[in-house]
Amino acid sequence: MSEQTTSAKAEILARIRSALADNPQPAAPVRDYRQRSSADAQAVREMFIDRIVDYKARAFIETAETIAGRIAELLGEDARHVVPEGFPVGWLPSDGSAGERIVDTADQPLSHAELDAVDAVVTSSTVSCAETGTVFLNAGPAEGRRAISLIPDHHICVVPAESLVELVPEALARIDHRQPVTMFSGPSATSDIELQRVEGVHGPRKVDIIILD
Repeated sequence: MSEQTTSAKAEILARIRSALADNPQPAAPVRDYRQRSSADAQAVREMFIDRIVDYKARAFIETAETIAGRIAELLGEDARHVVPEGFPVGWLPSDGSAGERIVDTADQPLSHAELDAVDAVVTSSTVSCAETGTVFLNAGPAEGRRAISLIPDHHICVVPAESLVELVPEALARIDHRQPVTMFSGPSATSDIELQRVEGVHGPRKVDIIILD
């Protein structure tokens, strides 16, 4: 590097330092929003159901004994459906009443074309926020990779009751931010230039959420 280049660089940096000297660091943002809920579990559940139904998802409440039957009913007899390899087997119908089951694994992930050919996907979830009606998937073993929840037209998602929180800060505190995060509030929907609602453009057209007690 020539002496002239070094001198020019030093001059530029000196000008930058001089300009920044008159601009002190901005004040830290005020974080006076609610970060912890005072609502009881029933109120949080009712708020969550109200939001997701308003977003055109369907809500169901099941137990460990009834969830397999509900999933079979939602899938129907002929539905080809995909599940992540870590999805609890006990939550799935075992009598063949829900069509063909395809397991997506890390070693043999389904292609986009294969995912597009199935009728539905069944996953669990990490946490759900009642305030916004949002379900968070965090690429856990029972949730799978992002693609399987976006490409199939029908998403059946299990929300364990203990994973329901009221506020966004509470939800974010439960997320592993090193992993991919998928958030959705009801079926995928957008509007065209005439404000006509179009569903299923960027994700599933149909969403069923099962709250598991």
